[in-house]
Amino acid sequence: MMRAEPTALLLLALGVLALITAARVMNMVLGWRHRGRAVVAALVVGAAAVTLARASVAVQGAAGALLAAIVATVVWHRQTRSTSTVTRWGARSRRKAGVASTLDIARVASSWAMKRKATTVRPSLAKIGWWAWWRTATTEVAVLLCRVGALRVWSSVEDVTLLFGGPRTGKTGWFAGRIIDAPGAAVVTSSRTDLHKMTAGLRARSGPTYVFNPAGLGGMPSTITFDPLIGCADSVTAAQRAWDMLPGASGGSSERAYWTDQARRVLTALLHAAALDGTTMIDVLRWVAAPPDEARKEVTAILRRSPEAAYADDAEQFFRTNERTRTSITSTMMPALGWLMSPAARAAASGATAFNVAELLRTNATIYILGAKDERIAALVCALTGCIARESRQIAARQDNGRLDPPLTLALDEAALISPVPLNEWTADMGGAGVTIIAAFQSRAQMMDRWDETGARVIIGNATSIMVFGSMRERDDLTYWADLTGERDEPVATTDGRGNITSRTVRQVPVVSASQLANLPRYRVLVFHRGMAPVIGRVRMAWNRRDVRAQAKVDRRAAQAVVAAAEEAARAANPSPDAGWAGESPTRPVLDRSPGGGPPDGW
Repeated sequence: MMRAEPTALLLLALGVLALITAARVMNMVLGWRHRGRAVVAALVVGAAAVTLARASVAVQGAAGALLAAIVATVVWHRQTRSTSTVTRWGARSRRKAGVASTLDIARVASSWAMKRKATTVRPSLAKIGWWAWWRTATTEVAVLLCRVGALRVWSSVEDVTLLFGGPRTGKTGWFAGRIIDAPGAAVVTSSRTDLHKMTAGLRARSGPTYVFNPAGLGGMPSTITFDPLIGCADSVTAAQRAWDMLPGASGGSSERAYWTDQARRVLTALLHAAALDGTTMIDVLRWVAAPPDEARKEVTAILRRSPEAAYADDAEQFFRTNERTRTSITSTMMPALGWLMSPAARAAASGATAFNVAELLRTNATIYILGAKDERIAALVCALTGCIARESRQIAARQDNGRLDPPLTLALDEAALISPVPLNEWTADMGGAGVTIIAAFQSRAQMMDRWDETGARVIIGNATSIMVFGSMRERDDLTYWADLTGERDEPVATTDGRGNITSRTVRQVPVVSASQLANLPRYRVLVFHRGMAPVIGRVRMAWNRRDVRAQAKVDRRAAQAVVAAAEEAARAANPSPDAGWAGESPTRPVLDRSPGGGPPDGW
């Protein structure tokens, strides 16, 4: 009996616990209206526990284990049911003022969190040792978003990152840092040359750099060329190229979507015909502008050599349709061919120095695609960007793990203006193929104007990280982002005429109001990251980085050396031994020392 006393005491305690648990369970099941039944059931369970006190030790142990399992199941159910989850979330939100805590950032978006899935996004890292994995830079597997206190907030390289902010809010400075940190090849689109000037020197350390400048910005020559007809002898490639050159609405019920689909169908046939015949894009433009009977015979004769007979039928239907329908299709198709009117764009599309996408990825090269805010140039920029992205995805599909390693970075600055690629499709699956998409916009309104409202919603919905810079003034955008932050409890004290507090209440206010968002300090951003509450952090501008400042000094010395060499060559080519006093530069104006003389004109 003395040996059974500890067991009996344990079972007595478990019996009391069972009595309380049973009462609570019956209350949950039957409700307060049947609390009498709950008490009776609890008493029955308690009596059963007392009876077990007289049973053998084995029976007591089995009963205790069963009872413990029942209690654990009930507790687990109560903690994971919807009511408890929502209550816990509400309490946590009130405690953290509606923003992510330090623990949330460490768990979801810290450097450690990014490295935990490093072997998934970068399969090659699975072959290195633990110490090498620990020393691997976080930029190899993630994109730096901002700093919050002592922590940095990161987004995985397989995720989509979107930026929203007006001009001169710091987007370009942040963007340049992400281009420098790109672990593999990079495709950079921009409407200015500043990104190239700031990052090309550092990117050249990891691989070759190229420029595609169909707009002739800054007088920079294109070091690579791209002919949109490359690969269009394949019917699938021709269809993809037509889709890239004519972005926008498709498949909808609107009139615009209908004519866009028709224009893509005809453009696909014409691109396919030009590639099969070995002609140029000038011939495609000629077919569109020529009399229909003349162009029909030439195009259909070429397309009959194609294994896809449907293309000849499409061309035949286009040329034989009534003039009004043909004019509507031609008007919709012309923006894809408008760049042919620009000499700089025609030179960039000559195909003289074509590039290879596989070589681009292998050498970690960087291509800077410079496009002006011109609808005509956008078609050519989209064609090149789309060609690189689509072929990269095909290369990734042939890999054992189905992704590029290191990943390809698509840094699309002013994406809606100069590179309106089909982001509503790319953002859905490019990350899984090892393509990192970082796109910058001025506002949601700009995005909806380019991809319509449905497309804009799809792009935002597919994004894992969204950074909102301040200085926006569009009310709908500000309200939209403020609503996404949620609400928090704000204490309100009511006072009487003497200033004494008479009552205290709580009201619901946005975590970040629209006015606060509109007036964010410079270089501060509101960040939405999937898996945690929003945060407000500080972004670092690229020109404040040590490596950028060091490279800027090297570039300045190189520029000074070039200027000095040019001046020396000019002096050697035009010696002036009698110009002025000894040691005087022959190119410097000489004072007239004659009586009454003065400085020469232009001094």
